[in-house]
Amino acid sequence: MSRRLSYRQDGTFTIVQFTDLHWKNGSEADQHTRKLMELALETEHPDLVVFTGDVIYTGDDNDECVNPAQAFSDAVAVVEERRIPWAVVFGNHDTENRITRKELMQVVLSQPHTVAEAGPEELYGEGNYSIELIDSKGNPAFHLYFLDSGSTSPLEHVPYYNWVRRDQIHWLASESARLNAGYQTEKSPALAFFHIPVPEYQEMWDTQVCYGNKFERVCSAPVNSGLFTTLLEMGDVVGTFCGHDHVNDYHGSLYGIRLCYGRATGFNTYGREGFPRGARVIRLTEGEKDFTTWLRLEDGTAVTEQPIHQPENAK
Repeated sequence: MSRRLSYRQDGTFTIVQFTDLHWKNGSEADQHTRKLMELALETEHPDLVVFTGDVIYTGDDNDECVNPAQAFSDAVAVVEERRIPWAVVFGNHDTENRITRKELMQVVLSQPHTVAEAGPEELYGEGNYSIELIDSKGNPAFHLYFLDSGSTSPLEHVPYYNWVRRDQIHWLASESARLNAGYQTEKSPALAFFHIPVPEYQEMWDTQVCYGNKFERVCSAPVNSGLFTTLLEMGDVVGTFCGHDHVNDYHGSLYGIRLCYGRATGFNTYGREGFPRGARVIRLTEGEKDFTTWLRLEDGTAVTEQPIHQPENAK
């Protein structure tokens, strides 16, 4: 069962993507993050906010997040206070210690204005779900998919990060078919949100013209789960949005799907000198399959044109 949202009367629908807040205990850095979020919300007036993972940081360090449930509630409070619908996918740092994914999802579901769902119980992870966007005639016109990309690899002999699992991919393809059942021609367009980028983000950077910055490696899983291939075969997803790599913010197109990084939002984590925190904004327009996107930075600047990257290995 998917949640439903609607376009505005002017035919637009605006999403603000916050990613990698790394909220801990309400420190000065956390309050700086909150101010950035307030600025983005007051400037963009979004119809939906999407948190693409690492909303909180529960890893071991000198300033531990002692109460993850409270930290998460505090992190999303700025959105809740404005009664804006919001969705979330979990990242690799949200549930490292003191709280499980299932417990954190209960915190999510206790918030009045969330449109997130736990998703099918039998699937890997928490938060595999979809949202339908309804047009002015009351018909589904756009779909939003949300996937739990996990934390670390489940296999001892495979290092580093997790990946979207086979059962999730099968569910995604089935969900796409279900939501588009009865369509005589092509499917309704869709976007997909997850935390850890798929390996194709690196392929796109290496072979296609991209827009934005890449200041660190693409920290995807070391194995390819086939998620991107499934998106191609589904034929409805026109764009994906992830976080995870704090000083990458580029976007481009690979085989007709636009792969986009968010802009890291949190001040309680690593960044780069001269690379201000911010948020990515996504604008949908009724009747159009594509989307426009820009960045809103911590000083209020809107970045509508990012640096052009010409690949060395263009095909």
